[in-house]
Amino acid sequence: MTRTISKGRLWTARVMSGIAILFMLLDSVMKLFKPAFVVDATVSLGYQEHHIYWMGILGLLSTILYALPRTTILGAVLLTGYFGGVIATQVRLDAPLFSTILFPVYLAVLVWGGLWLRNEQVRKLFYLQK
Repeated sequence: MTRTISKGRLWTARVMSGIAILFMLLDSVMKLFKPAFVVDATVSLGYQEHHIYWMGILGLLSTILYALPRTTILGAVLLTGYFGGVIATQVRLDAPLFSTILFPVYLAVLVWGGLWLRNEQVRKLFYLQK
């Protein structure tokens, strides 16, 4: 018994999720190919070069799970954990709050907001009172 949602709501959800998916795909693929600027940036965050590949794999796996309808909730949970690690890294470096530390929060809002708009189970889980 699923209710249909409006086209506007569905497209808003798709755009929100799509932005997060595209960003994470780009980020993960760049980590897998390891161009010099990615290596330099990651090393400056305190990670060693051999960690970059595994971060790319974890980000890519989480993103793929989020993009697939059957595993979207699992993917959202894994991406939330991934974003938590990004936040912890930026806090440790005393990075600027709104432009750097909160950027993963913005992505998480896109991930969970898009999911909330299109998935009735998530709306029931995160019920907003009127």
